[in-house]
Amino acid sequence: MTIDPRIVRRRRLASRLMMGLCVGAALAALAVLASILLKLLARGLGALSWRVLVEPTPPPGSEGGLSNAIVGSLLMTGIAILLATPIGVLTGTWLAEYARKSRLAEVVRFINDTLLSAPSIIIGLYVYVMVVLPSGHFSGWAGAVALALIAIPVVVRTTEDMLVLVPDQVREAAVALGMPVWRMIVRVTWRAAAKGVLTGVLLAVARVSGETAPLLFTALNNQFSTWNMAHPMPSLPVVIFQFAMSPYKDWQELAWAGALLISASVLLLNIAARNMASRGDR
Repeated sequence: MTIDPRIVRRRRLASRLMMGLCVGAALAALAVLASILLKLLARGLGALSWRVLVEPTPPPGSEGGLSNAIVGSLLMTGIAILLATPIGVLTGTWLAEYARKSRLAEVVRFINDTLLSAPSIIIGLYVYVMVVLPSGHFSGWAGAVALALIAIPVVVRTTEDMLVLVPDQVREAAVALGMPVWRMIVRVTWRAAAKGVLTGVLLAVARVSGETAPLLFTALNNQFSTWNMAHPMPSLPVVIFQFAMSPYKDWQELAWAGALLISASVLLLNIAARNMASRGDR
């Protein structure tokens, strides 16, 4: 049976056209990303100095840095991850090991996927109503809770996916040797999926480290250095937002330096997560 040459030519033309559209879209996306990164490097490197890391935010017209905002971001992000990791890992474990095909598991997965794609400002408003208003003031604890709610769905989804990839034969062999199910999970499946779960935690850190909207409703800001989580807490994203919108050139330069710090941190976290995932695959 012979194929009409005209059909072959049309198919090749359609294939090349689609390939050209895909390549063009990829190049356009890369061009936009490159322009953003080049602008960020050009402005951020010029404003970056040792003072940015060791001095607190200054009043307009004075010299200073972003140390209080960096410390506040590290505190709230660290506490948020400490809250989100056990909840996310245990929930993902329940979905993968105990309730894979149950109706309740489907409901939990649907809620988790909804939270995963929910705008962060909605979560900020929720924490504002549930935590800030009853307490009567903004606080670093409220900011950590908001960031934890954003991180939990990421950890849940990653944990479930990594545990599902562990072959069922490994579970059956462990149970056949007399292990209880809980010990099999702790000693076998968690160990097998440890790198993937840790990758999910790193991705959750990268996800929440640049959030601004929920912190505006929860932690607000603070011009001074503080370790007290019960009071308004400075954070790098909020300070960047405030300084970038200000009319003062020195504040704008600090905003570029802070943006470069956050971008570099997120880039390093994503590289580390991908590196760990690739090692786990091998």
